[in-house]
Amino acid sequence: QLPPLWVATDQEGGIVSRLSPPLTHLPPLAEVVSQSSTPEEQHQQVQAYGKTHGQELAALGINLNFAPVVDLNKGIVSAQDRFSVIYRRAISDDKAIVAKVAQDYCTALFDEGVSCTLKHFPGLGRLEVDTHLTSAHLDTPIAELEQDDWVPFQQVMNTSKALTMLGHPILTAVDPDHPVSFSEAVVNGILRQQWQYDGVLITDDFSMGAVFNSRDGVTEATIKALNAGVDLILLSYDGDLYYPVMAALINAEQANRLSLERLAASGDRLQHHRPFS
Repeated sequence: QLPPLWVATDQEGGIVSRLSPPLTHLPPLAEVVSQSSTPEEQHQQVQAYGKTHGQELAALGINLNFAPVVDLNKGIVSAQDRFSVIYRRAISDDKAIVAKVAQDYCTALFDEGVSCTLKHFPGLGRLEVDTHLTSAHLDTPIAELEQDDWVPFQQVMNTSKALTMLGHPILTAVDPDHPVSFSEAVVNGILRQQWQYDGVLITDDFSMGAVFNSRDGVTEATIKALNAGVDLILLSYDGDLYYPVMAALINAEQANRLSLERLAASGDRLQHHRPFS
């Protein structure tokens, strides 16, 4: 018997609303925050926002939303940023507000039978290069990230069953050779060991240039990601990549290149965080 199927979409609100129309096209969460005069009003408005998303997605049979964006808004960092445009998608530049809004949004989604996804760890707001196109380095000191960009991630990761999406920047201070999405030092060293995070980790799309054009390529990146402790690999823009990736995984398993211990732990996490069905 096959496990329940994750059926996912990007329905953040604002400029990333893949199913609007026909679904309600809501403004970005940042607009909800800016128009709320009190914390209680913000709480109520975010819950109503999440309820709308949750009800409409659940009615279509979608049980996972790739939202909310918890990257901090650092403004326009680069004019070459064509696709990520986090400054138009982020909730706020205030880490406390981002954490509270993300928590309220996820709670509202869960109440309607839809899981949420915190994205994009380790934070894309500071990047000067668009990872849709090519590799990007996040050179910010870890101590600064821990006090700023990572606060919303940690707070919501520790208090909900939200999935966490891994972005593709290279976290220079930790692993200068691999994007975060398939870095053993980041995924296992920081998230699984240091943070003791036992939730589901999903990558951002491996069709993106930062992975597709990397030294490892998509197939080797997938093997490294699973061995590092990632649970789900996203292949979206180019669905045909599924076939070489699956072939590479079969070959890797036969060559004893896949960590059975890590795969078993991943299976346990996915069983514990089964999708709504």
